[in-house]
Amino acid sequence: MIELTSEPVNFDAILAAAEDNSAGGVAIFLGRVRDHAEDRKVLSMEYEAYPEMAISKMRAIADEAKSQWPIAKLVIVHRTGHLQVGEVSVAIAVACVHRGQAFEACRFIIDTLKKSVPIWKKEYFADGEGWVKGTIPKKETI
Repeated sequence: MIELTSEPVNFDAILAAAEDNSAGGVAIFLGRVRDHAEDRKVLSMEYEAYPEMAISKMRAIADEAKSQWPIAKLVIVHRTGHLQVGEVSVAIAVACVHRGQAFEACRFIIDTLKKSVPIWKKEYFADGEGWVKGTIPKKETI
């Protein structure tokens, strides 16, 4: 299960998609919109993506993870659109035979996703707004 969605993350669907009786460990990572960035109060955040490329990159990350760890099931879901503080923006679940493998694979997936998937973040503050450094969309890609 690899998807972009403008809907709230469905935790039941993620857990169901990560279900595998051969897996002794399931690591789950939830990234949320936090209420601050450096010294500024964050009110909300906007996520934009280049959908075709984002999905392609997420699949490539999943394939790379599967080549490094014995993954039974893998889920990557990323939100797009306007999110409020506290809402989940990204959810990853990895089921492996052992918990250590699941944790390692989950960490690899979120770290690689943040570096390479074309998803951009704009923060809205009480005193303005701005794109998160390193995530400014290029007009030719959106």
